[in-house]
Amino acid sequence: MSFLGLLSYVSLLVQICFATVSIAAGLYYLAELVEEYTVMAKKVISWMVGITASLYVIFIFTENFTWTMLLCGLGAQVLHGLILTDFPYVRFLSPAFITAVLLLVANHYLAFVYFQLQYHTFTEVLAYFTLCLWLVPFALFVSLSANDNVLPTSNERTHLLGGNDDVVTNYFSSRKKMGLLSLFSYAKESLLPERNKKAF
Repeated sequence: MSFLGLLSYVSLLVQICFATVSIAAGLYYLAELVEEYTVMAKKVISWMVGITASLYVIFIFTENFTWTMLLCGLGAQVLHGLILTDFPYVRFLSPAFITAVLLLVANHYLAFVYFQLQYHTFTEVLAYFTLCLWLVPFALFVSLSANDNVLPTSNERTHLLGGNDDVVTNYFSSRKKMGLLSLFSYAKESLLPERNKKAF
């Protein structure tokens, strides 16, 4: 193997590192946008669900997809719409969420089987997976951090006043953050060195 061949492997490693950092930065930025503009995020995700469902309806007339694949995709979009009713809260143990995850896995399996039997170009396969399978679940995944800093409402099940704290202080101190933005913040605090501020 030539020196340039070895150098190509080093270059590939550097490119993978840059791509990973870029994706992480993009996810962090999107998570902050969703956290800041939850109402707009709900509208955008609702439009994504509607467009994806309309794509499945168009596939009925234009493609030879199996009915199980089409019905699985349409059912997943209906469940995504149900998940959005409580947005920005996402209940992981709700029947709609669990069934949506199961339909996502089933739709991936059906799509792999279909595209293995029927020839389509790589760009067509990638378009189906990107727009019909990954877009809405990815948007919901990014929006998981939106409920980290939502103020308490009168629907809270537990009594928020404890001791001398007011409602908001007690709410923020007692809640455990579990979203995507919290994960990125933890990674930033634990992996990146802190700069010392000079006191003048």
